[in-house]
Amino acid sequence: MSGPLDGITVIDLSRALAGPQAGMMLGDLGARVIKVEAAGGDDTRGWGPPFVGPDHDISTYFLAANRNKESIVLDLKSDDGRDILTRLVARADVLIENFRPGAMDRLGFSNDHLHELNARLIILSISGFGHDGPEGGRAGYDQIAQGEAGLMSVTGAAPDDPQRVGVPIGDLLSGMNGAFGVVCALYDRERTGRGMVVRTSLLASVIGAHAMHGTNYLVGGTVGRAQGNHHPSIAPYGLFHAADGPVQVACAAESLWQRFANAFGLDPAAPGMATNRERVENREAVVAAVNAALAAYSSAQVLAKLAAAGIPAGRVRSIDDVYTWDQVRSQHLLMPIEHPVLGAITIPGSPLRFADNAYSGGRERNLPPPGLGEHSEAIRRWLDEESPG
Repeated sequence: MSGPLDGITVIDLSRALAGPQAGMMLGDLGARVIKVEAAGGDDTRGWGPPFVGPDHDISTYFLAANRNKESIVLDLKSDDGRDILTRLVARADVLIENFRPGAMDRLGFSNDHLHELNARLIILSISGFGHDGPEGGRAGYDQIAQGEAGLMSVTGAAPDDPQRVGVPIGDLLSGMNGAFGVVCALYDRERTGRGMVVRTSLLASVIGAHAMHGTNYLVGGTVGRAQGNHHPSIAPYGLFHAADGPVQVACAAESLWQRFANAFGLDPAAPGMATNRERVENREAVVAAVNAALAAYSSAQVLAKLAAAGIPAGRVRSIDDVYTWDQVRSQHLLMPIEHPVLGAITIPGSPLRFADNAYSGGRERNLPPPGLGEHSEAIRRWLDEESPG
């Protein structure tokens, strides 16, 4: 299987994480992704430690968002760089960029000019705070966007303890939204024959993930606040403590609460606990009662009892525990690849599987994240071979 996007060519001008994430997702699905880098390379090539390799100069951060790509080095301010990019655009289906708004225009590659070069081109533009508006020109980095978009205010132990999410979620969501938008635009092109501009931003992507916090405020007039590891609208739902460590329990229905209470000797109809609404309003008392009930058991015993009762529950695993978990391996979430410098390595795989294929993503053979400019000469030769006439 070569992937559902086999035959699609993507020019990835982006760097850091949001744009490269979108490009990698398209590459996982079979697209040919040509990563255009400046002489110094993508910023993430220098983000670390950890660095690996014989000279300890390969960033594991870079490896996370750049598989299934080729790399060409171009100076887009030079005549040669502009010429090569022009020729690439003429043959591409998609162009990804996450420069600050206006940067592509200053380079001579405005959206209008790009569509003059190739009317079928899909342009994905990812920004920090949007391409227009009073603050559209701001630079965007993930943690800044997490704070500005309200995510940190609902994350942490308490309202006075704002915390960022432990992964660059704004970047990742922007990449996912961008890739989704590109696929939709490719489908639209089948009907219209023309490309379009797809835009998203870190701000939009984080706000798009507000879920109930957005409607709680806009419709209900309630401002969400950080409250640790417990759900703002469901109880008991969160992290609790057995005798030897934490467990997570999700009683997201009244039937689950009743089963939980019966399994651990609690009265499901006790005052303040009979309905989810009451339990949320009396959360502290509910959490204390649940923790007291679980304290008589080890975490393994708690999880066994919950499984027997059919109540969703789980451990809090460390990253190393996740990647040695049989269930993770069974879902083909580990991708073995052959790296030209590192040799045989394993990286996290695509979250998508198609049909019953025994590998993640849409392609049987995955490419390792490229060395800086590794494919420059090959791409130039391809352009010469494919030139009209």
